[in-house]
Amino acid sequence: MHELSICLSLMQQVEGIARERDAEKVVKITLNIGPLSGVEADLLRHAYPVAAAGTVAEDAELIMESSDIVVRCSQCDAETTVTPNKLLCGSCGDFRTRVVSGDELILMSVELDR
Repeated sequence: MHELSICLSLMQQVEGIARERDAEKVVKITLNIGPLSGVEADLLRHAYPVAAAGTVAEDAELIMESSDIVVRCSQCDAETTVTPNKLLCGSCGDFRTRVVSGDELILMSVELDR
């Protein structure tokens, strides 16, 4: 399962942050998941307890936020919000666009407790 390996990597990163700050436990983890990231939020939510078991984040709340898909048009240089199945420029309608955001998976914050 792809999402389990993502959660395991996330736990390594979170445990490193907690260790650097001498935290005894992690209270909350906030992620930003873009619609084009290739990550299924429901599967990630189900994989999280398995990956977090026995770590400082075992009882942490997992918050997942979604971001919009934004493209930049190579013809008119406009940045517009689009849908996953229609990456056309919202300004001029051209198909020659580049994804600016919406394909990321970002660890936004980690709330720690000492």
